[in-house]
Amino acid sequence: MDVQVRLGPDLSQLTGAPRLTVTLAPGATVRDLLAHLGEAYPALAGRLGAALPVVGGVCVADGHVLAPGADVALLSPVSGGSAGCRAGIGFTAEGMPWR
Repeated sequence: MDVQVRLGPDLSQLTGAPRLTVTLAPGATVRDLLAHLGEAYPALAGRLGAALPVVGGVCVADGHVLAPGADVALLSPVSGGSAGCRAGIGFTAEGMPWR
């Protein structure tokens, strides 16, 4: 199944693109996506552990099962913010560079 990945500005600099299409096995989780990205883009590997995964405008845990065609944003935490995200916290795309 294919999922669309949107990378925040600092992460996209490491891949050369703000958007990626990634093919994963059906039933793949966010954790599987991060592992795939770390293998495909070694420069990203050290940064993915801190990335905040957002699916459908909601921050999700790494065990979240992705649906085919899911749109996953990977955002970097801002300075002074807490590490990780609390699943269920909503985000909007207003003002995001990939809109």
